[in-house]
Amino acid sequence: MPLDTADIERDWDTPVVDAGIAAKASIIARVGLLDLRAGTGSFRIHELMHRIGYPLGVHVRANINLTDMDVSCSDGVSRITQVVDLPTTGVNTERIWLLEHFADWFSVNIGEPGTTYHAQTSVSTAMVQQLDNPEAQRSVLSATQKAHRELEKRKRVHEKAVKRVKKRGFRPPKGQYAKHFEHIGKTREDVVAEQAAAAEAQAKTEAASAQSQAGNRPRVDAAISNSAVRAENVAVNANRENGSSRISDSSVRIDGSNVNNAVNENAGNASAASTSAAMKSASSKSQAEPKATTMVAKANRGITVRQAHERLSLIQHRKPLYAPWFSGLASAVACACFVFLLGGGPFDMIGAFVGAGIGHWVRRRLFIYHLNQFFVTFVAVAVAAFACIGTLRLIGFFDPVALRHDTAYIGAMLFVIPGFPLITGGLDIAKMDLPSGIQRLVYTMALILMATLAGWMVATIVHLNPQGFEPLGLNPWVNTALRALTAFGGVWGFSVLFNSPQRMCFTAAFIGAITDTLRLTVVDMGMPPEAAAFLGAMLAGLLASAWRSSVRHGFLPPYLGYPRICLTVPAIVIMVPGLYMYRAMFYLGQFDTLNALDWAFKAFMVILCLPIGLAMARVITDKSWRYDV
Repeated sequence: MPLDTADIERDWDTPVVDAGIAAKASIIARVGLLDLRAGTGSFRIHELMHRIGYPLGVHVRANINLTDMDVSCSDGVSRITQVVDLPTTGVNTERIWLLEHFADWFSVNIGEPGTTYHAQTSVSTAMVQQLDNPEAQRSVLSATQKAHRELEKRKRVHEKAVKRVKKRGFRPPKGQYAKHFEHIGKTREDVVAEQAAAAEAQAKTEAASAQSQAGNRPRVDAAISNSAVRAENVAVNANRENGSSRISDSSVRIDGSNVNNAVNENAGNASAASTSAAMKSASSKSQAEPKATTMVAKANRGITVRQAHERLSLIQHRKPLYAPWFSGLASAVACACFVFLLGGGPFDMIGAFVGAGIGHWVRRRLFIYHLNQFFVTFVAVAVAAFACIGTLRLIGFFDPVALRHDTAYIGAMLFVIPGFPLITGGLDIAKMDLPSGIQRLVYTMALILMATLAGWMVATIVHLNPQGFEPLGLNPWVNTALRALTAFGGVWGFSVLFNSPQRMCFTAAFIGAITDTLRLTVVDMGMPPEAAAFLGAMLAGLLASAWRSSVRHGFLPPYLGYPRICLTVPAIVIMVPGLYMYRAMFYLGQFDTLNALDWAFKAFMVILCLPIGLAMARVITDKSWRYDV
């Protein structure tokens, strides 16, 4: 969005609270645009922009779509509307997390700490301040904790030094370094008094120098004064000797007037010089005081528009946390675990591991060139499917059993499941934001269509007929333990694909291991998959809310507070019925419409229940969702 317009540049170095409506609206709209680019739902963008606008006295109304938004801001006097758009969309949970901390940092630095979300705002302040630290590129939280440890270390060293001085006393060194220790033991008042005395001495020096520049006039005046004194003495002596009081009085009176005139003239010259020096000093002080006063006033009024945009630029231009090869590895782990949860065995997991790893690596490399998302999705899925099938055919040379695993390639393409827009679209509809929710669901269906179409074309080329996975026949307790382990690994892998920091990945994986294991267990007990999906999603939402509340109330460390959406979506994305959707497309390609509709409606019911479960958890735990106000 443009920031070089005259109405924004005019207030660029003005405190935000004193800036015009255009400068304030630029910050509000940019925060919303960055959050929209991160892939979150419109309900969160509304909330975040309100958190920025409320402390500024700005009322915000926004119409948010999938890739564009128009924002109207009013402060009761003026109103401005900005329309901004994006070339594409994506998912970046780290940015969602940082923008939440930016909102708290912003509130604290404009003097409105009561509008923050986190109970301990020092974490948000430290994290946002560390964004320009080169070490923060890999991990903002690690850089913040390292800076905090260094600060604590310096404090301990200082406290030890103070205790040692109090115990042993302090004797400053002598010689050329003595002046560097003169401040020790002095209060601030002492320092101010010394500065005032130094300024007064400088004024006297300037007055003396101005007097010396007057030339020889002081010497003449002094000579006159001395001669007058001598004449007075002579007149007094004559008066004593001759008894002529009249002459002596007149002599004293005349000479006394000369003395007074000489003294008054010298005093006048010195006074003029002192006045000139004082005026010169006052003039320089009067020129410096407005600048200092302005700087102090601006500092007291909080951060400027420039400082706010600088922090937002640091958030905007952060590079992905993980290299393409590591993201490929995470995709491989996630899809291999996904295959096991669907009922696959070791050969299926190996094929999905290789195919998903290569496919996502290709996907990341193609996105560098800003290619069309649907084209990239089609190519990445095709590459993943061919890599999976090729791996199993290669293993088949050594173990022919691997050739019978013709469903594994479906698991290799599950890394393209658009879980974020799918879930956030449902949540937007639950919040009555129908345009945004419908657009996100349509976008999701388009991506799924491209992915399943690519998989069906590969299966047609290599003559595959996937019929599902063979039962493994594991002990129920062993099966449950393996499900919990693979659910943890699957959610961790998808969290990495969403660019989550590692602590956030492990937190989401912990929630996902509980919820997905429970979902599969109740399905084995006879519950319909749709109801189990609803139960698992609602439990994930409740656990995420409990985690966040524990951080807010101090039961967990403050740096472990993450947005709910960053924990719940990765935790339930492995519940998305990718196998159902692919089989629907497979039967549709064979014009078997009855089976195609059967699998399509099964997938639709599960997909429908996932956001409903999350919305129900929000209604239970969040009063802003409980009431339509």
